[in-house]
Amino acid sequence: MSDRLAAQFAFLDEADKLKSVLRANTLADGSRRENSGEHSWHLALYALVLADHAPAGVNIDRVLRMLILHDLVEIDVGDVPIHSLNGQAHGSAETQAAEARAAARIFGMLPGDLGDDLLTLWQEFEVATSPDALFAKALDRVQPVMQNLASGGGTWKDYGVTAAQLDARVGVKIARAAPQLWAWVRGRVQPWFEQT
Repeated sequence: MSDRLAAQFAFLDEADKLKSVLRANTLADGSRRENSGEHSWHLALYALVLADHAPAGVNIDRVLRMLILHDLVEIDVGDVPIHSLNGQAHGSAETQAAEARAAARIFGMLPGDLGDDLLTLWQEFEVATSPDALFAKALDRVQPVMQNLASGGGTWKDYGVTAAQLDARVGVKIARAAPQLWAWVRGRVQPWFEQT
């Protein structure tokens, strides 16, 4: 039991480093950049509040677990903004390989059974084919959109994002799991792009 607890607390200490990883997005008030720990917490709240927009059969408890875990790899890799390098960096083979190595290291700190379970859940989120992962991924995409909208354009201005790019890089993933959510959000985003 002592060894198990030592490993669990070592993992939790390591996870604290996520609070020091700064994201491209700012807080909604634009006062400073959001850190990845704050992002993960906010996504968990999104899942709780928007659960009634999940497709039938989605297990919100599993979605919450995915969202709390999904960005732990940023401890090693850092934030890779979805619009960086004209949208090419985020899903690149290089980024995916670096994140897989980080996941193996970080979840490997845990006792085998727990580490394996959490790594499998992280991988499910990354592949995004299960209903739970699709909804979790949709929320991960919608939160930065709402942050950018609230902060006057945020990273859309920084990266020169067009409405078409937002639809292709973000909207498609949101609409795949939560079409009504994307329709509502897109209706609020469109005027921002029309006035810029």
